[in-house]
Amino acid sequence: MIRIQIPATSANLGSGFDSLGIALTMYNQVWMEESDTLDISSKDDIVIPTDESNLIFWAAKQVYEQCGRKLPGLRLIQQNDIPMARGLGSSSACIVAGILGANRLLGSPLTQTDLINLAAKIEGHPDNTTPAIEGGLVASAIEAGRVYSVSVPVSEKIRFALFIPPFELKTEKARSVLPEQYPRADAVYNLSRSALMTASLFSGKLENLRVAVQDKIHQPYRSGLIDDLDNVFRLSYELGSLGTYISGAGPTIISMVDSADTDNFVKYAGSHLEEKGITGWQIKILNADSKGAQIFMA
Repeated sequence: MIRIQIPATSANLGSGFDSLGIALTMYNQVWMEESDTLDISSKDDIVIPTDESNLIFWAAKQVYEQCGRKLPGLRLIQQNDIPMARGLGSSSACIVAGILGANRLLGSPLTQTDLINLAAKIEGHPDNTTPAIEGGLVASAIEAGRVYSVSVPVSEKIRFALFIPPFELKTEKARSVLPEQYPRADAVYNLSRSALMTASLFSGKLENLRVAVQDKIHQPYRSGLIDDLDNVFRLSYELGSLGTYISGAGPTIISMVDSADTDNFVKYAGSHLEEKGITGWQIKILNADSKGAQIFMA
């Protein structure tokens, strides 16, 4: 049996819509071995599909089919620490677990590039799946069905403060509110800031981040879907956020924080939320994960 560890991911980072993503130090674990039957269970109280609709099994099956092999069944055990439908790449983590695990069980016939391309094909875009595989901060684009990506490390000066609300937001709903077309000025606005974001996270140029997170492509349209978004944004900046943005399609909100200030940020963020009557939100401080998904012998 093998164990696959897959990091949570945060896409967009404000300005980098469908192009930037980062791996974070929060993980799902999946134990996997071949079996004559399908046996799926969970180590926690998260309800998961236990039939062939299970996304990990379904993704694994794609690898077997691509390699001309039949998959009779699998034994899967899941530990789901990445919250579902919160904009932290939970579905991408399942896809990556399935294809990486299946590839290892088959003797690793697919290269990392093959796996990145397959994951993006299944997910529909590469901004969560690619950093889940590669780790770090990843800029990616798809051309003719192939993913072109670069992973760079994130400066040690930066931590990520997650505000995780007690409600879900499905990606389909969050995408449905976006317009089909944008003014040229909005496109230029985002392009300049997404380039600034990548360079600043890599170099540790902290003063740039507040500008780099600014966005006119998706956040203004999605803000109405997330209760208390304005309050959380305002609060985060009052507490010294370097830059705050909606993670992926939401509803999680992430603040980038100077590593020297994280203790104070966490100390006061929770009490300030409660003062505003905002309850049930979790606050977590994470680092960027530099390694991406890993496989261990169980």
